[in-house]
Parts: sequence; C-alpha cells; structure tokens
Amino acid sequence: MDLQTRKLNFIQDFLKLESEKTIAQFEKLLRNTVANEEELNPMTVDEFHKRINKSLEDVKNGKVTDANDLLTEIEKWS
Repeated sequence: MDLQTRKLNFIQDFLKLESEKTIAQFEKLLRNTVANEEELNPMTVDEFHKRINKSLEDVKNGKVTDANDLLTEIEKWS
C-alpha cells in the first residue's frame, strides 16, 4: 500500500472517532511530530558559515549577554 492510500485510510478512520480524548492525543502527537521534524532539518554548510559569521559580528558589535547577567535575568522570570 502506498503512502497516499495509507493517508486516505487513516483520514477515514480518524473521521469515525468519537472520543475527544483520542482526538486530543492525535493532535498532540501531530504537533510534536511536526515540531520535531522542523527542529531536525540539518543546515547546509553555507548556512552554518553564515551563522558563524553573524555570531562573530554580534560579538564585535557587543550584541552579547554575559552568562551571569542571563542567569540573573532568568531568575526574574518566575
């Protein structure tokens, strides 16, 4: 069975569900899966170099936060 057919079968079965709890579980699973897939997309070497260069520019321009200052700021969040 190909992927398109599996998707259609899944949708048909999903539409038959009556349990709100089960639907909520599927929604959570879908959100987590989509978020994880977005996070796991590797960057290209070019993107990596651009990120390094941007970070080095930020350091030169003083656009950095000291770790201790950051920890102090985080303590204020709660």
